[in-house]
Amino acid sequence: MQQHPDPKDPARRNFFAEGASVVIGGVISLVPVVAGARVLLDPLRRKSKAGAATRVTSLDALPPDGVPRKFPVIATRTDAWNKSTAPIGAVYLRRSPEGVVTALNVVCPHAGCFVDYVAEKSSYLCPCHNSTFKPDGAVSDAKSPSARALDSLEVEVRGGKEIWVKFQNFRAGHAEKIPCT
Repeated sequence: MQQHPDPKDPARRNFFAEGASVVIGGVISLVPVVAGARVLLDPLRRKSKAGAATRVTSLDALPPDGVPRKFPVIATRTDAWNKSTAPIGAVYLRRSPEGVVTALNVVCPHAGCFVDYVAEKSSYLCPCHNSTFKPDGAVSDAKSPSARALDSLEVEVRGGKEIWVKFQNFRAGHAEKIPCT
């Protein structure tokens, strides 16, 4: 004799419906988890823009007579999930009568002090050890404790109006320019 399934036993009748519900529910639950993981890990996948040029000033801010002027270098930095705008250093910019713009880091390569431009002497002076530098950054005194000239930086004039500098610090106390990491 053949037994018929009991119509009151829902487990046998709804097996495929319940199985499909579990699969669909799992897929639907997985979508926000994957989306959340992508948002969480996104800053770790971004490429760093280290070494990129930073806008410093306009060309109109520089006198064409070759006298250097000091400008802060303000950059937007992204560190994983944080984004901030802050000063990262300073540069001396000068424009020659021919229109060539040069940039020098304000840090003395001897001991890391900030140099000042003394207009009366047309030279840079390090107040820490009295190192002196010519307007182009070269060491002006043979007895200077600085082993190298002021550190020059790459400069771009974009659109004929904006001055962009590839700002970088270098290790003090060395005869060669060694970039700080």
